Amino acid sequence: MTTAVLLLLVNVWRQKPKAAPSPILAQTPSGPVFLFDETRLIDCSPSGRALLAQALDLGDDWACLMAFLKPRFPKIEDNLTKIAELGSFSNVYHTQNGLATLVDVSYSGGLTKIVLSDPDILDGPNVAIAVAHHAATEEVAILRDTISKAPILAWRENSAGDVIWANTRYLVMAAAMAPGSGTQLSWPLPRLFDRALNAQTGDRQRQSIVISGKGPAWFDLESDPSGSEILCFATPADRTVTAETSLHEFMQTLSKTFAQLPIGLAIFDKDRKLQMFNPALLDLTNLPPDFLSMRPSLLSVLDAMRERNLLPEPKDFIGWRRQIIEMEKAASSGVFQENWALADGQTFRVTGRPHPNGALALMIEDISTEMQRTRRYRSDLELGHSVIDQMAEAIVVFGQAGQLMWSNMAYSQLWGHDPNATLGEASIRNLGDHWKSLSAPSKIWIEIDEFVQTIGDRQPWIGELRLSDGRLIRCRIAPVAGGATMIAFAPIAGPQMVALSARQKVRPRLQ
Repeated sequence: MTTAVLLLLVNVWRQKPKAAPSPILAQTPSGPVFLFDETRLIDCSPSGRALLAQALDLGDDWACLMAFLKPRFPKIEDNLTKIAELGSFSNVYHTQNGLATLVDVSYSGGLTKIVLSDPDILDGPNVAIAVAHHAATEEVAILRDTISKAPILAWRENSAGDVIWANTRYLVMAAAMAPGSGTQLSWPLPRLFDRALNAQTGDRQRQSIVISGKGPAWFDLESDPSGSEILCFATPADRTVTAETSLHEFMQTLSKTFAQLPIGLAIFDKDRKLQMFNPALLDLTNLPPDFLSMRPSLLSVLDAMRERNLLPEPKDFIGWRRQIIEMEKAASSGVFQENWALADGQTFRVTGRPHPNGALALMIEDISTEMQRTRRYRSDLELGHSVIDQMAEAIVVFGQAGQLMWSNMAYSQLWGHDPNATLGEASIRNLGDHWKSLSAPSKIWIEIDEFVQTIGDRQPWIGELRLSDGRLIRCRIAPVAGGATMIAFAPIAGPQMVALSARQKVRPRLQ
């Protein structure tokens, strides 16, 4: 306070434009008075000069005066811009102690006169001290109101560790923690936190206090030495602790999940440094754990895999580097997925996916068994096709929904078309129409259509039909796996035709 007053007294002597006392000023009451030509100061009373001296130095006198008046009269600057129209106006500002500050503004002859009447600002030789005291009192009131409403705990400790001052939030917390209801706080004030904070001045610590019936409350503590005393602050950290605990538990769950995955996982940051990997990556790549723990780059990891023949060998090293760069770009956009066929017969499926903040996740999956199974299935399928094509019977297979699934070469020769050319589009209905157009009228087509589309247990049966060229055809209809139906056509000639006519035909039995 002493330093502030000395600086204020020095500023009182700040040079201001002087003019001969004007008649207008001579007719005004005591208190700061200012005479302006627009925003240029023409003259002012001694108390007005003292007030400008202690106001914020913002350049010109008008700005200094507005800096003093606007916090008390928020609309005064707007009214001053219209003073030529208004002629005059007055505003009152009530302080917290009940006193009132009055400002009177009048306009005459192109000049603006501002008169300030304040019980705490008196005209006379001690006006600078009075103005400084008035400003300091207002500032102290503002500071007290601010610190009492601050959402943090603040207190001071002496060298012995006693709490010698605390804000309202600290006192409320201390009263809530005091044993028994209605307990009066004693002096010195009770300590809420461990004094170990003072031994690490300036470093942030996190401590908890237990509130009766509410459990622990967490705070982030900071301290700052102030002479022989220590100023301490405690910021509530319950939400932060809850978020960190949830994040820690989530990361643990995520780590356990990653550890159980059979897919090798490597996560690289935006600088393409390895940040996380799971045990499956070690099993698949045989890379040393200490190498991966050093957080190598993506290129270093792929180079190490290449040395172990775990990557497809390119024709040239320049092409290899170009392929790696293209792979990284594709993974960053979320479109990279390749199957790597290795020299030892293994096959890796490698997938790159972008992550937030430019990170990249690389997943390596051993699909060797799946590829072998696929190759075996394709081989068996080709073998089955080859065997069926060698059969003399014309065979066609329909699915449960009546769609064409399979036919052999003898079928194409008998009926004069290749249904495989329209596989997926041909059905029992459109193929039945084709058969009818090449044969004599018969009820067998209706029976075949119903049998193919019947769901449930079905019994195989045999029928006959005659083609338009006179050939007699034996039809063998039988259910197969998955609800499908097989139809086999075989031409009948000579004795076989007579034998078939003598036998009783087996008709469909649907259950």
